[in-house]
Formats: sequence, C-alpha cells, structure tokens
Amino acid sequence: MTDQNSAENPNMGHPLDIEDFTDMIGFANASAALEFLLTVKSGIRNTAMSLTECATPEVRTEVRNQLRQALDMHEKLSQLMIKKGWLHPYNPGEQFQLDVKSAQMTARLAQMPLFKDRIKVLETFDTPQKPN
Repeated sequence: MTDQNSAENPNMGHPLDIEDFTDMIGFANASAALEFLLTVKSGIRNTAMSLTECATPEVRTEVRNQLRQALDMHEKLSQLMIKKGWLHPYNPGEQFQLDVKSAQMTARLAQMPLFKDRIKVLETFDTPQKPN
C-alpha cells in the first residue's frame, strides 16, 4: 500500500510488514494485564489508607470488605500473569529479560510508519517556544 503524497511526507508510502505484528496480541494482553495489576495495587494502597480515615464502624467494615476484594483480585490477576508467563515475581532475572523485551517491542512500535505520519498533527498544537 502506497500513498500519493509520499513525496510530501517521506514516512508515508512504506508497506507494513506482517512480521512486525506477529507477537502483537500477546504483547497487548500482557500490557493490559500489567496495567490492570498496577491499577489494582494502587487501589489497594488507597483503600488501606482510607481505612484509617473511617469515622464509623459501619464505614470501616465496608472499606475492609472492599480491601479484601481488591486483595483477592490482586491474587487472582498475579496468578494468571504468572501462569501465562507475563510476570516473574520470584525470578528478577527473568522479569528483567521480559521487561527488556517489552521495551524493545514498544520501541519497534513507535518507529513504525503507522505512527510517524501523525507528527504533522502534533505540529498544529500550540507549544511553548524556546528563548533565543
């Protein structure tokens, strides 16, 4: 697939290689799961902190119930991620290698022509100018 305006925009007109997309679904699933896990962890921390602010026993009981549910969600999600090979909490070396692979995939995605043609859109936004 080529573009008639490739002379105006050198990033356009390059065909996309299917090889670039082979691990995309697994990468997207792992990324979504990690984002969800981080959100759950943040919710646990915030809920635990709010527990210290509860004024009545009824509210405290409800917040404790929410905390238990969040902890249960964290456990289930962590176990799923471990089972799928997306998380290695007991092996920092393996987790580091997984993180490096994820960073490399992200860098490859950012360099794809699919995204480079959007630079012109960014140029239309008002941005602060550097002083001379």
